[in-house]
Amino acid sequence: MALYQTDAPIYEALRKLRRMRVVPFDVPGHKRGRGNMELTEFLGEDCMNVDVNSMKPLDNLCHPVSVIRDAETLAAQAFHAASAFFMVGGTTSAVQSMIMYACKSGDKIIMPRNVHRSAINALILTGAVPVYVNPDVNAQLGIALGMSLAQVEQAILENPDAKAIMVNNPTYYGICSDLRRITKLAHEHNMLVLVDEAHGTHFYFGENFPVSAMDAGADITSVSMHKSGGSLTQSSFLIMGKSVNSDYMRQIINLTQTTSASYLLLSSLDISRKRLALMGRDIFAETIEMAEYARSEINSIGGYYAYSKELINGDSIFDFDVSKLSVYTLPVGLAGIEVYDYLRDEYDIQIEFGDIGNILAYISVGDRKRDIERLISALSEIKRRFGRSGADMLTQEYISPIVAETPRTAFYADKVSLPLNEASGHVCTEFVMCYPPGIPILAPGELVTKEIIEYINYAREKGCQLTGTEDINIERLNVLKQHNKE
Repeated sequence: MALYQTDAPIYEALRKLRRMRVVPFDVPGHKRGRGNMELTEFLGEDCMNVDVNSMKPLDNLCHPVSVIRDAETLAAQAFHAASAFFMVGGTTSAVQSMIMYACKSGDKIIMPRNVHRSAINALILTGAVPVYVNPDVNAQLGIALGMSLAQVEQAILENPDAKAIMVNNPTYYGICSDLRRITKLAHEHNMLVLVDEAHGTHFYFGENFPVSAMDAGADITSVSMHKSGGSLTQSSFLIMGKSVNSDYMRQIINLTQTTSASYLLLSSLDISRKRLALMGRDIFAETIEMAEYARSEINSIGGYYAYSKELINGDSIFDFDVSKLSVYTLPVGLAGIEVYDYLRDEYDIQIEFGDIGNILAYISVGDRKRDIERLISALSEIKRRFGRSGADMLTQEYISPIVAETPRTAFYADKVSLPLNEASGHVCTEFVMCYPPGIPILAPGELVTKEIIEYINYAREKGCQLTGTEDINIERLNVLKQHNKE
């Protein structure tokens, strides 16, 4: 049977099941919502009726042979790929699956250090050894940039036995690397190219965006459909080129992915893929228009800097995702996290994140012009009401780490707990990060320095949500038990 992008096989199968009025003697135990009326009242009968278990008419995510297999085929076509998998553990599980596919214990993988924690978690799980390419930093904005081609080439020449190269594209802030040339270089040295494309779903469906991973020739990419693609939170795609053994990849995925996949998540991916395949060009044209308008108006306020393509330098900032509304806040005397808090607490506006020097407002087709106006107005008022001299602001955002041990070795090693301010010179055995964006300030195996401790204390003082440590208050840090301080 021919498949078309107008089809949504999982969604259509669920609609058919609902019309059949099947009596359930399987899980989930709420039995189409009747067994938990408070939850049904909250989520709605339509939702609870399709929160069902795998069965023949609905296929099985672990071994699909019918509607899920067809939905995967349509997703692969929509993303210009050879194959695709539905991921119900978020892009975290997609990132970990592609690293587990490429690397076994002891294998090297070249990657930027400003990766999401899911990538470093995969190194702990696999025992793969990272070769970090420390990204350049924009000194004004204090943000990590993309991967410089020269740095990638040097890493390849120094580590010709590496199995893969991983690239963040785009970064949280919208920065893109020269993905085509990095991919070409990697393939010339028989290395796989893995792309964390969590924030780049729209690259496949809109115009005037940076090149997508599949169109650049990458081997595997992880795509957060729930971010800019419109699906439910926690639903993502793992997309693969023709060089990847998709049957083996499914075995890798099934090592960690649930055997009880949510059909709410699966159908949301199916419906959202159909919507973007049919209407994505218009959807993202509208998104860009709103983001460009917001950027122009915010820059006219004065002090704030909503940056865009003017940052492009042809290398570490090869391109910029103009749908990202990233705003530098330090010139108005406020850390990004302070602006984030003021927007929520004083103006009932929830943005994506605030860090030391920047905020990110995620713009999508779900926004309305009046919402954009409200954000612009609130930023203007925050500057007027709360702005101050920036003399005491910490300007350094990204700090290049010193790697002393592999993540796996450090994570599983004997450790001791020290007060944070006494940990300088020791090797960290856990994560410290602001979430979001979830990029570690410290990861297992990295040296704790006075500069990093200063940054952590400052971030905590400003109200950043710090996570990752065993001590929930981030007052103590686990470090290697046996380590000679220099």
